[in-house]
Amino acid sequence: MRKQEELNLLIDQFFTCHPETLTEIFSEYLSVIEADSSLQPGGLMSRNYETAQNNPEIHALSGNLKDARDAVFPFFWGTDEWFSKLHLENVKGPANYASLIGSLACLMKNPNLCTDVYSQRSNELEVKAITALANLIFYHTESPWGVFTMGGTISNLYGGKIGIEKVCPGAMEKGIAGTRLAGVVSSAAHYSNQTLAGWLGIGTNNLVTVPTGPDFAMDTEVLESTMDALYREGRLPAFVIGTIGTTDAFGIDDIAAMREIIERVSAAHGHPAPQLHIDAAVGWILSFLTEYDLAANDFGVESEVVPVIAKAQKAAEGFRLADSVTIDFHKMGWGHYPSSAFIVNRREDLQHLMRNKSALPYFCEAEHRRDTALFTLECSRPALGPYSVMASLNGIGLQGYQMLIAHAHEMAFYMKNRLASLDYSVVLNPENCGPSVIWWVLPKGRDAKAIYQRLLKDDLSEKDRRRYFLEIRHLFDKRQALLDIRHDAQLSFTTDCGFAPGGVHLPAWKAVFFNPKTDRAVVDRIVQSIENL
Repeated sequence: MRKQEELNLLIDQFFTCHPETLTEIFSEYLSVIEADSSLQPGGLMSRNYETAQNNPEIHALSGNLKDARDAVFPFFWGTDEWFSKLHLENVKGPANYASLIGSLACLMKNPNLCTDVYSQRSNELEVKAITALANLIFYHTESPWGVFTMGGTISNLYGGKIGIEKVCPGAMEKGIAGTRLAGVVSSAAHYSNQTLAGWLGIGTNNLVTVPTGPDFAMDTEVLESTMDALYREGRLPAFVIGTIGTTDAFGIDDIAAMREIIERVSAAHGHPAPQLHIDAAVGWILSFLTEYDLAANDFGVESEVVPVIAKAQKAAEGFRLADSVTIDFHKMGWGHYPSSAFIVNRREDLQHLMRNKSALPYFCEAEHRRDTALFTLECSRPALGPYSVMASLNGIGLQGYQMLIAHAHEMAFYMKNRLASLDYSVVLNPENCGPSVIWWVLPKGRDAKAIYQRLLKDDLSEKDRRRYFLEIRHLFDKRQALLDIRHDAQLSFTTDCGFAPGGVHLPAWKAVFFNPKTDRAVVDRIVQSIENL
């Protein structure tokens, strides 16, 4: 090459490790994080998507690592890392620093988990991380297996695909060939189920929704009648997806009842049982509490919260009856994105996804016992999940996670009690365990609890219902307009919390206690801001 000197400089700048330069840039990033700690949520910098699209800015000439830093620095500075204790909007929390250490190690080696050749011991780390998580959720199952995916939606997709192969063998090669398939979920299930029904070819119109009760759990009596009706119509349920920890209210489906129903009804109609997949993207964290000794109560969990922890332990037992589970470690594992995992209770279920090695000629060295490229949806799979998980689990430890999750339960319980003391407020998920609280706020003088009971009894006129729902939203918007971002927590609003009595979708205010720093003072301030309305 005529410009060999310039090529050598390029190689030196971008393909040779210079610790001093990298350390200097990393230190600058850390300085931004430190400066961010004094800011509060809500102070977003301006965003102009048209300007971004019109100015892609690819430099013509080669530069150096500081040019690379400058290209992203304004956007890094303008992105909230969710460390503030005032972030209560949704199921997202701050990433822990043990996860950062793991993730940095992954990024420096940049393995691809598709085969051993591309990942070496990082592939081994995935097996270790999956087994550790499987032992938590299934409680020391015999032959678990699984993979990390790009998100909870893809993990649910895996569960749905296995179900299709179980009830329509050979669909991977020949398609569903006119077989009428259906999927079953609850009305509080995550919208990603619509995505997987569409992408898997079942069709969103064939995703059947079963209503929930006031506890936001699937009505199992309706599940039974629904499955019976599907079989009688000639439609085969390929999967039933239960939820442990619905996104808004943290509803928990009765997995034991679901298992008994799908086995019995499918057998009565002479068909294979559908896949019982559990979307526990949020609720998987209850499994950390399985071995917490409530009698000893070493952490000093408040006596009123001990029954809530007991309920969480009981709910976690349902995992053992599932065929497969979706977990998101980047939620209350406080790991880095993406660290979602799809885990099967029995390794042999993954055979339904296997491809013949002849279909992967460039992975001719792959082995079925370890190389995931033979059954995964993705070919390129980052290893951030395993690195984040194992660094976090072994940094924070089982007792550390128990403490963090017990604290989240205490904070949610405290919030529910404070809101219950207000006549014009009613908590919609008072008996649910978990970190989520949803509630109504109505104008002072209204009896919110009585109004909610009237709604449940179908004793409200449509005119009154519309007025009350408008008032609930108006007061939320008013608080948003008046809040002091230095002291007031950011809440969120949902137009459908997953329970629809009489077909009426319920709106609600929402707070999620994902941030370990959130304390009682934050809750007290929320209640005071409501009283000031």
